[in-house]
Amino acid sequence: MTDLSAPIKPTAMTTDAYSPGLALCSLVIGLTAFLTVVDLFATQAILPSLTRHYGVTPAAMGFAVNASTFGMAVASLVVGFFSPRINRRTGILLSLALLAVPTSLLATAPNLAVFTALRVAQGLCMASAFALTLAYLGEQCSTMDAGGAFAAYITGNVASNLVGRLISAAVADGLGLAWNFYFFAALNLAGAVLVYFTIGRVQPMHAMMTAGSPLSAAIAHWRNPQLRAAFGIGFCILFAFIGTFTFVNFVLVQPPLSLGMMDLGLVYFVFLPSVVTTLLAGRVASRLGTRPTIWGSLAIAGIGLPLMLAPHLGEVITGMVLVGVGTFFAQAAATGFVGQAATDSRGIASGTYLACYFCGGLVGTAVLGRLFDGFGWQACVAGVGAALAAAALLTLGLKR
Repeated sequence: MTDLSAPIKPTAMTTDAYSPGLALCSLVIGLTAFLTVVDLFATQAILPSLTRHYGVTPAAMGFAVNASTFGMAVASLVVGFFSPRINRRTGILLSLALLAVPTSLLATAPNLAVFTALRVAQGLCMASAFALTLAYLGEQCSTMDAGGAFAAYITGNVASNLVGRLISAAVADGLGLAWNFYFFAALNLAGAVLVYFTIGRVQPMHAMMTAGSPLSAAIAHWRNPQLRAAFGIGFCILFAFIGTFTFVNFVLVQPPLSLGMMDLGLVYFVFLPSVVTTLLAGRVASRLGTRPTIWGSLAIAGIGLPLMLAPHLGEVITGMVLVGVGTFFAQAAATGFVGQAATDSRGIASGTYLACYFCGGLVGTAVLGRLFDGFGWQACVAGVGAALAAAALLTLGLKR
């Protein structure tokens, strides 16, 4: 994902006290990304336990947990529209500090409606911090360093999918569901502290604001067939990703696999290869082109789908690895394309892309949850395959 609210300037990324080396800078960027979105998918690792706790169906609990994507879609649009007027450092700090509030309140949510509302609030805060950090990187990184900075940020996002689930499963198994949310609230505050000491005090770039209104800029982006195709691809990618990694949890805890909570958390080492491969996405897309890169990524994800229908854990895990690698790689390539194809109002273009991306996750949860409850895991996997096929068709439109 990317949000280039202003053209990349040939200045080095700044911090409050010093300019760190490239490795340290990448580490800080990746850690910031990790602490920003670690809440997003970590709760999926304890979905079966939450389903029992609230006494609801897998589809209802899956929708509640993934309601955060609705908040993220709304916040992505709002931040994209008003990004030039928002102080980066202040906005990121407030977003991460406020994120700790709904996170901690989830520990005592009395019913599913309150739980869902708190997840939406989490999404609003996460997306605000996420988009503003990416805008900051776009403005403060040199052209040469920008690719590495965005790769580090996306890699931190990928890592949060792995480590967040492991932490959630371990804490919930050892201390209970409530302490799981208190622990993640502490991580949110740690992210705010990290930003306080590492994000430079820079002013929003009023000079880079477009002459037209944000609405006219958004309409212009939707009229661009290349950007329109990219928005659709983003929608399909999270539709497929959430459909896979939400409802596979229920398959893993049921016979014949019958995994316990801690074992379920350990399964999410399947994201470890994605942490490595996602770093290569920009380089591969530059060498092969965006369309072949996305087609290859979607093909890899598609190969994993039939493996997840097998009754053996090894095959299911292999399928999950392939889906994770393929969807993350395709997401990184599509993100880079949006940043290049939007010749102006890049913040609005990226905000629109993120809104479509997160809407795909919410719609995917609703549609595939119905399929899972009504027809089983096979129907859910078929729905994921249809989303990947739609993304492949939309990729035909990615020509600049």
